[in-house]
Amino acid sequence: MITATAWVPRGFAAPFPTKYTFDEDEFQRIAELAKLQLDDANEDLEEVQKQSEEQNGKHNDDNDSGSDAEEAPKTLKSTGEEDDDLKEYDMEHYDEDVAMEQDKDGESMGMFGNVKSLAYHESNKDDPYITMQENEDDDEDREELQILATDNMLLAAKIEDEVAHLEIYVYEDEADNLYVHHDLMLPAIPLCVEWIDMPVGKAGVEKDARANFVAVGTFDPDIEIWDLDTVDCMYPNAILGQGGNAEGSEDAKKKKKKRKKSKKANDDYHVDAVLGLAANRQHRNLLASSSADKTVKLWDLNTTKCAKSYTHHTDKVCSLAWNPTQSTVLLTGSYDRTVVAADMRAPDAKAPTWGVESDVETVRWDPHDSNYFYISTENGVIHFHDVRNTPSKPAASKPVWTLQAHDESVSAFDINPVIPGFMVTGSTDKQVKLWNIQPSGPSMVVSRNLEVGKIFSTVFAPDEEVAFRLSVAGSKGIVQVWDTSTNPSVRRAFADRVTPVEGEIKERLVRVRDESDDDESGDDEPEEGNEKSGEGWESMDED
Repeated sequence: MITATAWVPRGFAAPFPTKYTFDEDEFQRIAELAKLQLDDANEDLEEVQKQSEEQNGKHNDDNDSGSDAEEAPKTLKSTGEEDDDLKEYDMEHYDEDVAMEQDKDGESMGMFGNVKSLAYHESNKDDPYITMQENEDDDEDREELQILATDNMLLAAKIEDEVAHLEIYVYEDEADNLYVHHDLMLPAIPLCVEWIDMPVGKAGVEKDARANFVAVGTFDPDIEIWDLDTVDCMYPNAILGQGGNAEGSEDAKKKKKKRKKSKKANDDYHVDAVLGLAANRQHRNLLASSSADKTVKLWDLNTTKCAKSYTHHTDKVCSLAWNPTQSTVLLTGSYDRTVVAADMRAPDAKAPTWGVESDVETVRWDPHDSNYFYISTENGVIHFHDVRNTPSKPAASKPVWTLQAHDESVSAFDINPVIPGFMVTGSTDKQVKLWNIQPSGPSMVVSRNLEVGKIFSTVFAPDEEVAFRLSVAGSKGIVQVWDTSTNPSVRRAFADRVTPVEGEIKERLVRVRDESDDDESGDDEPEEGNEKSGEGWESMDED
């Protein structure tokens, strides 16, 4: 399944991504980070061995001392039988036979006896036996990795055959093409991804430099940050959390060991699964994270350290979002059925809190009016609130409007960043619904089953040129990119934002091609009389 997706705006990806190089500096960096995990594993192993020895010692004391004596002859007997089977190989004189394989000059004539006579060439160009030179395919490989300025990257956190990885797709809008460019292996099931536009964990880089990185939150408490412009990476560029603390002082080790045993929430790192991530687009070095340990943490990407920890909730914090204009205000939603809008500059101040009827799934600010925000819940309800109407207590919350969008959980939700009033909801009922938000309230434009299973992610593309493109992913492990502007109902609802096109338009759905696509006849239209929602490419338009 695919648990989360994220778009990369055009122009941020390197035209020609670089191949990963494993040099001495990289080896040293990995060794320092991996040593922390190895130390933890050794501590666990020592504890298990100690417990096992204590249990075995107690068991041996309780046993009769004659039992060992009875088993001794059996062991000797079995050993003797094995020796008889090995006699034909004469293993006892093996070393003597090898020693006799010496030539007159005393050089070994064994497997590697002629190694000194082999010719060595500093360059493969000088070796007459190497006919294919290394750089013959470089141009072809370079062209395959090329990313154009009109391409978008699409990131998908995926679990396949119990293997977790991040797939990096390239979406070519004009060519209706979506393909996997490369992927990254992850340590645990991914839960959230967030694109980052600044370099992290790279020495000698200016703080104002642009980059193409991604932060990934998983069931592990650490947050991994990867460079998307480097192919075949072995290890993340940085780790936010206990796994990235390379300090080796005795005090730090004692402190870490004590916290590891208790797994109690603290101010330095998460101790449970990371459920949400949000990068601050104005203060680019700030990354917020929410966790199942009930805390929200603010990370400084320049130092890769936790700058501040917040405990506004009493249960798992599942979603968070920065206000688009008030860059220090963070909106957080929790399983305690509350949403908090807190100013990160005043951690001790009482933050305004709103309540909902069930567990919060996602929270989003309105990108076109930062005074409003949306909440989606497990009961399939969308709440639309005015942040200026602060309730005296969560139970007294009064939304501007509520919408029963689905009968099941609204597990995916997004607001179009370019087109005002364009909202999408996705649910575990496998339906994707598009909505038109008007002053009178929301109205459904179209409902579709895109055959991706239960919906876990719906995200609009970030660029104006592809504003109507929507990525949808779910339990079947498939990503679909839907050009919603090709849907008749969407064109009618947002006619002032869609360029009019004459003639009949075929609805566009783009996904990664597989072997089954090659066996199809190429006719994407459904058979006559097939009106089931989601089959073929036909839309189920509902005004």
